[in-house]
Amino acid sequence: MAARRAPPANCPAAQSLNLELMQEFLFYFFAILTLVFGLLVVASPSRRNPAASVFFLVLTLVCLAGLFVLLHAFFLAAVQIIVYAGAVMVLFLFVIMFLNVQQESHRPRTGTRMALSVLIAGAIVALLSRALGAASASPAFPQPAVEGGTGPLGTVLFTEYVLPFEVISVLILVAIIGVVCLGKKELK
Repeated sequence: MAARRAPPANCPAAQSLNLELMQEFLFYFFAILTLVFGLLVVASPSRRNPAASVFFLVLTLVCLAGLFVLLHAFFLAAVQIIVYAGAVMVLFLFVIMFLNVQQESHRPRTGTRMALSVLIAGAIVALLSRALGAASASPAFPQPAVEGGTGPLGTVLFTEYVLPFEVISVLILVAIIGVVCLGKKELK
């Protein structure tokens, strides 16, 4: 019996297979990096330095933007980079510098605190595994109602979700007023 030969590289079937393998590789690459950098935000090697945590958070958000690109949500990826990894992280660094946060003092680890941490982590893992088990049994995901374009996104945002949008804008306004009040120096 003759051995099967692989299709030529210029064959559409081979190109489709290569594209699927590349997308799968990039998905796992960005997903693993997102998880690693997210873990380093909380438990970084220099965990007493809050600026290092902000740096790892920026890397986590950049990897999330890569996942958005793989989902063909280019607008969301751009917003993720510009707004979150850019503006919000600069704001976080400003707050760290403004409050003059020094290195964190070391708190002793007690057995009760460690046991509670392990219990909570176990509960989260159990919930995630249950959710993943239920998701794998469900049928294929339907196509999204809104593709990644800005036109349909704006239409949905300002028609169906106008109340949550306005509530978030009021919350942001309250936060800005709070920052101004906290940062205001006493006049003598």
